[in-house]
Amino acid sequence: MEGLLNTEEAAEMMGLKSQTLRIWRCKGGGPSYVRLGSLKGRVMYRPEDIQAFIKEHTYTSTSDESVRRSAQRGRP
Repeated sequence: MEGLLNTEEAAEMMGLKSQTLRIWRCKGGGPSYVRLGSLKGRVMYRPEDIQAFIKEHTYTSTSDESVRRSAQRGRP
């Protein structure tokens, strides 16, 4: 599966523990992923989805972060 990253590789790319990605998959909020096969099939990540996730969570200041997070939740 050329170009796809497994959970451990994706976590390393993001500087996270692989368990963090597993939790995000269950609870939501993490980068998009690909499941190959059944519900117990192999989970893989596309590098471009990880880059998009990182870009979406890049801020210039803490106030920028607060404003953008409030807007995402529909708050003024």
